[in-house]
Amino acid sequence: MITYKKSGVDIDKASKLVSWIKKISPKIGKFSGLFPIDKKRFISASCDGVGTKLKIAQFLNKHDTIGIDLVAMNVNDIICCGAKPLFFLDYFACGNLDLKIAKDVIKGIRVGCQQAGCELLGGETAEMPGFYKPGEYDLAGFAVGIVDREKVIDGSKIKHGDLIIGLPSNGLHSNGFSLVRKIFSEKEIRKFGDELLNPTRIYVKNIHSLLTTRHSLITGISHITGGGFYDNIVRILPKNCKAIIHNNSWTVPDIFKIIQDKGKIEDKEMYRTFNMGIGMVLIVRSPKFKFQRLLKNSIVIGEIVKDKRGVEII
Repeated sequence: MITYKKSGVDIDKASKLVSWIKKISPKIGKFSGLFPIDKKRFISASCDGVGTKLKIAQFLNKHDTIGIDLVAMNVNDIICCGAKPLFFLDYFACGNLDLKIAKDVIKGIRVGCQQAGCELLGGETAEMPGFYKPGEYDLAGFAVGIVDREKVIDGSKIKHGDLIIGLPSNGLHSNGFSLVRKIFSEKEIRKFGDELLNPTRIYVKNIHSLLTTRHSLITGISHITGGGFYDNIVRILPKNCKAIIHNNSWTVPDIFKIIQDKGKIEDKEMYRTFNMGIGMVLIVRSPKFKFQRLLKNSIVIGEIVKDKRGVEII
């Protein structure tokens, strides 16, 4: 049996680091940080990358969608607190600059910004000979948004009886690729390459539109990224609130089943590593039919119950 830890990624160790950072900087821990700019508004900020999905893009020499992933990983975090993304900046680092690769990446970033309705405001291109192998590069992104103080969504209003709504993902998005690379051969990476490189879905416009008309009914938003369901949903839950997820309420895309079968991976490990076909979760108070009508392809995947804070998948 292969685990994420055996592939080189130790989620528990990363969680310990976050817990330590919280002690010296108590305001971190949500999907994006909030900073007051006046008595009525906060700016929201996020920083993220796309992980070793870059290795897949570089191996297949396909670089035109990885920039969309970069934007998505940041703006999807921004919308979790109810903020509207305003602008985005990128950091592109390489050993020696390949103009075609860099242009393809930046074109993707531009497309991602258009999908999110924000501006590509600037960035940094760092050429560092000897630091990266030929053809290798790394990416980081930074997004800033804005939200009215009274419209911040922080999970504090979640209570038992709330419904959990799932929004379908576009495949693996940008998590779990170290495990994928451990399991798949180069031949298999080529075979499934297009599916592996499907860009992360950007949920900003749909969710922001919903927030404009149904804000009072949304009590929490969680981006299903690294840590999967277990480590992301719990981040927004108050004490005495437990999220129950019914894993038979949606159809898990075949690519996840292929990965699980090939690696002989346990269910819990899969749901803690991958999004399993659900890229974003909303916790809501309204009857489910309203949200299924307002959010295309949304699915009721669970509910909040009164119990010890946590996530259970049944």
